[in-house]
Amino acid sequence: MTVVEDRPAASVGAATEFQAARRAMIDSQLRVSGVNTPGVLAAFAAVAREDFVPAERRTVAYADRAVPLADGTVLAPALTHGQMLEAAAPTGTDSVLVIATNGYLAALTGQLAGNVTSAASATQAQDGPFSLILIDGAVEVLPDSLADLLADDGRVVTGLAERGVTRLATARKANGKVIATALGDADFAILPDYAAPKAWSF
Repeated sequence: MTVVEDRPAASVGAATEFQAARRAMIDSQLRVSGVNTPGVLAAFAAVAREDFVPAERRTVAYADRAVPLADGTVLAPALTHGQMLEAAAPTGTDSVLVIATNGYLAALTGQLAGNVTSAASATQAQDGPFSLILIDGAVEVLPDSLADLLADDGRVVTGLAERGVTRLATARKANGKVIATALGDADFAILPDYAAPKAWSF
C-alpha cells in the first residue's frame, strides 16, 4: 500500500477547499475507477474525510494514497473503501458490523445502511448477528469467530492478502462456514492480527 507524504498543515477556514477536494476525489478517483453507484458517491460527498486523519495531515486527506494515522495504522485510499461499498451494496435493511480502527468506513456505511456497529476486532464485536460485515484491511485468513457474528446467508467484504498481494474479496456464510472469493486487486493495508498460522519448516 502506498502512503502519502506529509504536507504543510491546512490554513484556518479551509472548509471550502476541503469541499472542492472532496468533489475532485469523487470525480477523479472514484468515478473513473468504476465506483458509480449514486448512493455510494453521495456518502463520500457527505462525510468529511479530513475529520478522520491527524490535524497535520488534513491537507493530504484527499490524495489518492493511504494516509498515516497517529496510532501507526493508515486510512485506506478512498478508492479502496469505494470498491468495498460497491461490492457490499449496503441497504437500509442491513445490520452492518465494520471492523476497523478508524471511523471513516463506518461513517460512509452509516449513510447507506439501517444500522452500523463498529469494533476494532471480531472478538470485540457485540449485538450480532449481522447481515453484512466489512473488514477494513486485508486478512490472510478469516477468523472462525466471524461465522458466529454473521446471519445465515450473511455476507462479508474484506481484503485478502496472499504473498504480499492484496485483493478485494466477498464471502458468504453457508453451513456455518464463511468462504471468501477474491474479486480483483485492490490497495489494502495488511492486518497482522489476521495472519495465517506459520507452517513448520526444516
